[in-house]
Amino acid sequence: MKPRFTRRDFLKVASMAPLLGVRPSGIGQRKPFPAEGAGAENILVILFDTLSARHIGLYGYARDTMPNLARFAERATVYHAHHSAGNYTTPSTGSFFTGTYPWRHRALSHQSTVDESYVARNLFSAFGDNTHTRVAFSQNYLVNLLLYQLRKNLDAFTLPSDIALVDYNFSDQAFFGDYVVASRSERAYLKKPGKFSNSLFLFPIFWLLKTFDQRRIKESLATQFPRGVPGYHDMFYPLNETIDWIAQQLQTLRQPFLAYMHLMPPHDPSAPSAEFVNIFWDGYKPLSKPPHVFWEGHPDWFLNEQAVYYDEYIAYVDSEFGRLHDFLEKGGFLENTWVVFTSDHGELFERGIWKHTTRVLYEPVVHVPLLISAPGQRVREDVYVPTSTVDLLPSLLHFAGKPVPDWCEGKVLPPFGKETDRAIFIVEAKSNPKAGPLVKATLAMIKGKYKLIKYVGYEKLRGYFELYDLENDPEEMNNLIESNHPMGPQFQDELNRKIEQVNEPYLR
Repeated sequence: MKPRFTRRDFLKVASMAPLLGVRPSGIGQRKPFPAEGAGAENILVILFDTLSARHIGLYGYARDTMPNLARFAERATVYHAHHSAGNYTTPSTGSFFTGTYPWRHRALSHQSTVDESYVARNLFSAFGDNTHTRVAFSQNYLVNLLLYQLRKNLDAFTLPSDIALVDYNFSDQAFFGDYVVASRSERAYLKKPGKFSNSLFLFPIFWLLKTFDQRRIKESLATQFPRGVPGYHDMFYPLNETIDWIAQQLQTLRQPFLAYMHLMPPHDPSAPSAEFVNIFWDGYKPLSKPPHVFWEGHPDWFLNEQAVYYDEYIAYVDSEFGRLHDFLEKGGFLENTWVVFTSDHGELFERGIWKHTTRVLYEPVVHVPLLISAPGQRVREDVYVPTSTVDLLPSLLHFAGKPVPDWCEGKVLPPFGKETDRAIFIVEAKSNPKAGPLVKATLAMIKGKYKLIKYVGYEKLRGYFELYDLENDPEEMNNLIESNHPMGPQFQDELNRKIEQVNEPYLR
């Protein structure tokens, strides 16, 4: 279904039509593909945005939200303590692409990009020896800001607008030569990031056109999607159509390929298809937890209700992943492809806090699924040591027989690499300057079964630490610092020294 007003029509209304141009070569188009490698294996990354491991039955959740993922797990390595490097998209995806923590790549805040030094040091550039066809697709506009920055290392970069049911983003059409600046400007002048838009003229026009078209589409698909059509960032994209598109792309890509596919569900707003609506009104109530200092005022009954909607959406995601799994199996891809299933971060429904753009780093928002199926794998393997987003870049290079660069902070994942008694880290610093020491941030360190959290730059939490035994206290209810746990000083010292180390270049 086409929108009544196209993006080009709207640009004319907004008096911007003279600025329309053609996308530069290689942007949104395919470059000449490299020669097909003899016997080389494909790598396919499937990332579902905002998918918490704590809401998946495979990881012990009370609801069986993802039976198809459990089926996939029987031929994969399942990572039980995998954590995102940040608690929202920009820092965690930046860590995926660079193999470094946010304190290195510096994509810390919303709409930010990685430090310029990583434009030539990233996952796609590391595969840049003409052995793999490198393709990327994301329905998350924050990820596309990063992919645009790294576009010279991609053979194909498809924007979500190219396959969306309807799309009210215009930067990619009018100003793709300067997509990052144009996207930020679009959200300031056409969209409504806060209480007010910066344009009293353009925003009302945009809002009227968008509202009219979206209402029409929602009504036409109301039977299939009673809670609204899946979408975000002013786009509609039913997941079944996206899965069909991915299958079509995989059939036509020159092999071997490295394909990164970032899908928006189950990120809010929750919009499952009709068969999954109301399937989890089962009386289950999560453990009630005391409000945090960063409490947002949400009562437990509200958070539990939102968690039900989220679980329904996850079940819809799982059904579509099941279709993709069947396609990969029947098409023979599972015999010659490394398939990676993961997420960028989780979601939070506790301690008075809703969603993930928070300053806390509790497990529901940072513990994410990771499953890796090796070509021809038939037996499940389980890994329980802590692993991180930063480990994916070196691992994918290892799978392709390529060297791991020395600038990478991650390690090759076990069992493919050596297990070490190391710490992994999580960084929330969206309020911190891009080029400066970490003066306002929340940081977590996980080592073995312990997790230490420190808040930096918050007067109410000055000198405050939280230490949890994730093995015996997975709900993070018993702060061991308060009981003078003997491991407390050791972990505090290690995290403090790490912060000093990463801040040192900015204090010279």
